[in-house]
Amino acid sequence: MSKSEFGQFLISRRARLRPSDVGLPDSGRRRTPGLRREEVAALAGVSVDYLARLEQGRDTNPSISILAALSQALQLDETERTHFGWLALTADNSGCAPAPPAREQLSPTLQALLESVTAPAFVLGRELKILSWNARWEEFATPLGVLEPESRQNFGWYVFANPSAPKMLRNWDEVADSYSARLRAAAVRWPNDDSSAHTIGGLHKFPEFARRWEEHRVENRGPGILRIAHPRKGNVEFEYETLEMDDISLVVWLTDRSIAQTPGLRLVEHKAVND
Repeated sequence: MSKSEFGQFLISRRARLRPSDVGLPDSGRRRTPGLRREEVAALAGVSVDYLARLEQGRDTNPSISILAALSQALQLDETERTHFGWLALTADNSGCAPAPPAREQLSPTLQALLESVTAPAFVLGRELKILSWNARWEEFATPLGVLEPESRQNFGWYVFANPSAPKMLRNWDEVADSYSARLRAAAVRWPNDDSSAHTIGGLHKFPEFARRWEEHRVENRGPGILRIAHPRKGNVEFEYETLEMDDISLVVWLTDRSIAQTPGLRLVEHKAVND
């Protein structure tokens, strides 16, 4: 995470707003899209020079009140505000120690839980590496090409590098948005993680990833929908649920609608693990 990451996020959110979005008159065509720096500065109650220093990475220690004012001026939603706060905390990490290594091995308890899940499920690492999975997920996912060598057992590589992914994932754009956002969140949370940086750097050779990275996509985590053109099952649509555990996630594909319709996420038969 470079010192300019905070400033780049500011610029990206300034660029997406129009004068009419914030109650300002539209003076016609502009040289660049979005609000001018002086307009955002006025809305946030800060000087233009100070906003310039933030955007250029020359000031990396904004106060909580400044963050709140900029968040309101840029009309950030709750997820973006949280991301904005993380960026502020990690804006100057030059003296920080390297991030602790990502977990690669599951604890016996988590592995037992994964194997007990009655739906297809897998465990995802911080850089989107697929660390482990149960038999039902392997049966469902293998025909999709997720475990093929070019996918590197990594969902980022599968989505952006495997040419079969856009054919298999009927809502590929949504999935691509989600996984690029997850990688950005990991880069913010673990700014000195060489492994994540290597994965992100490698994915930049794919234009669809590079474009999303430039746009600073931020993920609103929670339940989602997958629409898949399955080679054996035809077109299927199902919900998925993600349980976050520090730097790893347990992801469950609710391919059985009877499971998806239960009040809570029934991971283990006869036990409500997440109500």
